[in-house]
Parts: sequence; C-alpha cells; structure tokens
Amino acid sequence: QVQLVESGGGLVQAGGSLRLSCAASGNIFRINAMAWYRQAPGKQRELVAMITSGGSTNYPDSVKGRFTISRDNAKNTMYLQMNSLKPEDTAVYYCNAHVGQYGGLADVNSWGQGTQVTVSS
Repeated sequence: QVQLVESGGGLVQAGGSLRLSCAASGNIFRINAMAWYRQAPGKQRELVAMITSGGSTNYPDSVKGRFTISRDNAKNTMYLQMNSLKPEDTAVYYCNAHVGQYGGLADVNSWGQGTQVTVSS
C-alpha cells in the first residue's frame, strides 16, 4: 500500500507564492511519473504539472512560467512552487504518483487527500 500526503496549502493574496509538498510512503520500490492536479468548485479536476522519474516536466499554458514542479527521489517527495498566484488558481490541489511496489505487486496509481489553496484578490 502507498500513501501520499500533501502539505503547504493555505490562503494567500494575489501575486503571492506558496510551496506545496507531497510525501510518499509505504511499499515503494520505485516512483515513476508524479503530478499535481487541482479541482475548483464545480469544475473538473485538471492537470497542473507533471514530472517524470528522470526529471522531465510538463505544464499547461495556464500555469507555465508561474509554477515549478520538482522532486527529491531520495526522500520520495514532490514539490510545487507556485508564484504570481491568481484568484483563478484557487482550488484543492492533489498529488498523484505512479508507484512500483516491492514483492511483485502491481503498480499503483495513488492520490493524496488534497490541500486547499485559496488566492484572494
């Protein structure tokens, strides 16, 4: 079993910054791709940033140049640095990871419980 725990959300004024963290624990042999998603009220969950095991990254245009995803493989932790935040960035942010497990178990697609980010105007 694999657990993901996010932290770092909160309330910030427009133009401010926040840094989210996602720590993975449990039966982890290898973490493949990791990603951040967000879901605003009444909207579908959307991809915010993705990072491969090798460090390649991908962002949608809505956050490109403002958000930076990174990971520390030694700590099984992923980060999202969010700068120049806008009110439209307000959402619950979820971390996601594709994890290979020990013991010949199937890979799992794990989700965190989410952390609220609120940007005031």
